[in-house]
Amino acid sequence: MAQITAKLIKELRDETGAGMMDVKKALTEADGDIARAKEIIRARGIAAAGKREGRKAQEGLIASQVKDTADGQVGYAIELNSETDFVAKTPQFVDFGNEVIADIVKADASTIAEVEAAPSKSGTIKETVEEAGALFHEHVKLGQFAKIAGPHVEVYAHRKSAEMPPSIAALIATDANGAKVAHEVALQICAMSPRWLSVDDVDADVLESEKRIATEKTREELAAKGKPEAVIEKIMPKIVEGRLNAFYEESVLLEQAFVKDPSKKVKDLFKEVDGKALSFARIEVGKGEEEDAE
Repeated sequence: MAQITAKLIKELRDETGAGMMDVKKALTEADGDIARAKEIIRARGIAAAGKREGRKAQEGLIASQVKDTADGQVGYAIELNSETDFVAKTPQFVDFGNEVIADIVKADASTIAEVEAAPSKSGTIKETVEEAGALFHEHVKLGQFAKIAGPHVEVYAHRKSAEMPPSIAALIATDANGAKVAHEVALQICAMSPRWLSVDDVDADVLESEKRIATEKTREELAAKGKPEAVIEKIMPKIVEGRLNAFYEESVLLEQAFVKDPSKKVKDLFKEVDGKALSFARIEVGKGEEEDAE
């Protein structure tokens, strides 16, 4: 039997765009004959999946799961993309998403690199996802990944319509008391897209930028109204502080008005049950590439 070398595998993958496991199988079946292996791949329609990789895959679903551990719970969520919502809503694609998240949980992956390298039915998750293109006749890929842990982890998976799979996942980790309001807060995260948990968590460079913008805008507005410089210097700090508070109320979870009762802030929900929010995550289908581009 001919030896199936890494060089041979790479050559066939480069020429056909097929997945690693499909290339190995074709070469093994062809006893190392690359021309015959190409025929096998073409006959099975595998190469077409590789050619689709240049096409945008921004539809799809979010698969999520919570695992109990000795220290509490761990929540996982993965974005699995397809090219069309027609494929995304099929039972087969939903089942595939469930298989992927199960492999992630089993491997206890913590990064997207670890997700891709985790064992799966076709070698690794990365290879399994690559080969899924042949099954679904579309480019299929992994998107965003989230993992959080704490005494309690709540996951809310949102469907934009009844016939579609979840397209948003909100995860919140809390202490034991915080679990009493965790579901309501997960709904808040899903609806209001906060960027940070607390004011202290806001990135320093972002905060400095917001301060500069608020200061410059305030100075220009007051000057346009004919206010003297001495007056501007006196009243500007209070106005800038108000604008920063508005920024916090929009972007910081604990400072947001609670959607079901705007008279309260989210942090008030935790105060009422003497609980704490520890961390959160939110991923939405098709948003990862938009954020990378900004």
